[in-house]
Amino acid sequence: MKKITIAIDGHSSTGKSTLAKQLAKALNYIYVDTGAMYRAVTLYAIQQNFISETYFYTDKLIENLNDIYLSFKFNDDLGFAEIYLNDEKVEDQIRTIEVSKLVSKIATVSEIRTKLVQQQKKYGIDKGVVMDGRDIGTVVFPDAELKIFMTASPEIRARRRFLEMQQKKMDTPFDEVLKNVVERDKMDSTRTDSPLIIAKDAVVIDNSNLSKEEQFNMILKLANERIN
Repeated sequence: MKKITIAIDGHSSTGKSTLAKQLAKALNYIYVDTGAMYRAVTLYAIQQNFISETYFYTDKLIENLNDIYLSFKFNDDLGFAEIYLNDEKVEDQIRTIEVSKLVSKIATVSEIRTKLVQQQKKYGIDKGVVMDGRDIGTVVFPDAELKIFMTASPEIRARRRFLEMQQKKMDTPFDEVLKNVVERDKMDSTRTDSPLIIAKDAVVIDNSNLSKEEQFNMILKLANERIN
């Protein structure tokens, strides 16, 4: 059976990663969470005091890019790969509101995008990969056989994110989460380098009123059609 590349783009908190993990498991494909890669770089920048809500020492971060090593290691218990920053697992640390507030700023830096896109392209050389992010179908894999663009209303996405953070014992007010969602939408869509746009041949999925099961079955059917 031939293998294809599946590119999943869309707004923050639309469940791209959850869907991508489900698809990868069902198809026995490799899953790559590019959003986690940008979040890990953001975490590094925070740790090195290169960025906060009041400052961003872009040049210092660029100078230290060679000190950032990102990798994914498969977790048998979870059934998907987790991200490591310089050989330290940071899957939980990168999901905080502090990182969420700053990751879009990190993603505007061309040098960072170039470094990460080069790494992302390598994952897809042999196909059989599901990758989610903001520019997968437009920049990383413009020739992907299946491109999905996921969206939902800001309020619904913020509610999903809020509930997820509550489950992880992160005490952040809903209004702050909603504000972050709206701000990230604006920054992702207006940045100069690789803005968040819908690829011409992408299938747009508004999952505001779809269950996870309905969404998964719909896109798995699309994937199997492309494969066959």
